[in-house]
Amino acid sequence: MELLGGVEAGGTKFNCIVGSDPEHIEAEIRIPTTTPQETLGKVIDFFLPFAKSLKALGIASFGPVDLHPNSSTYGYITSTPKAGWHNADVLGPFRNALHVPTAFDTDVNGAAVGEYRWGAGQGIENLIYLTIGTGIGGGVLASGQPQHGMLHAEMGHLYLPHDRQKDPFKGVCPYHGDCFEGIASGPSMQQRWGISADQLPADHPAWPLEAHYIALALQAYVCILSPERIILGGGVMQQLLLFPLVRADLKTLLNGYINTKEIIEDIDQYIIPPGLGNRAGVLGALALADRLIS
Repeated sequence: MELLGGVEAGGTKFNCIVGSDPEHIEAEIRIPTTTPQETLGKVIDFFLPFAKSLKALGIASFGPVDLHPNSSTYGYITSTPKAGWHNADVLGPFRNALHVPTAFDTDVNGAAVGEYRWGAGQGIENLIYLTIGTGIGGGVLASGQPQHGMLHAEMGHLYLPHDRQKDPFKGVCPYHGDCFEGIASGPSMQQRWGISADQLPADHPAWPLEAHYIALALQAYVCILSPERIILGGGVMQQLLLFPLVRADLKTLLNGYINTKEIIEDIDQYIIPPGLGNRAGVLGALALADRLIS
């Protein structure tokens, strides 16, 4: 069996995996995110016993990250607010220690690739994976390929219509205040309502408001990117009642202008949860590695 390695590098923890696919996992571990030196050292120690068997490694990292292979800081986390990780070299230590082909991308692009390979995006060439939790981020696949550009998609940081009379909350984003992440992430919900999202009852007014902000963002993504499927993951989306609310609100916002079968007839299959559940990120890292040898 050809073994692959995957690293989902998060601001809270690094999820690490060795295997060939979701059904064949040899080892898995979670390592708390502390300093770059300590965290990356522990992650590399996890992979070292498998180094001679690994065919490739995939790293799906929180960001922003430098994805330009010709850049002197390729594989670095750049302007993150995460203490101690500003301009941290993530890719380099793995290459130096393991000497295997290594793919590097954002955590959400990795999740999108994972869903395309093994999850709810199978057979869908053009899709969005959006995570709504501690932060909000999105990965975009076009013709089956993760999209990069000047940087990479920062889908959580667009400004949305914000009626301050109905919702006077100022937002929590340290850069933009009331951008999408600032008013619809898990921390924003906790600060606005004084209770974490997972403790809010199903009939709380938080949920229609949250669904409206998500639908506003999706309306922009649908019009600009025209994805064939939208996969919504992350901790906030564990509240499954959000899905029908978001779908209904999106149809209202589009107002018949995007007149496609996906929107008009099949919206229940257009906006869906991840098929890989909360393992989309780490399995996405494995899928990034799989692409290097496929």
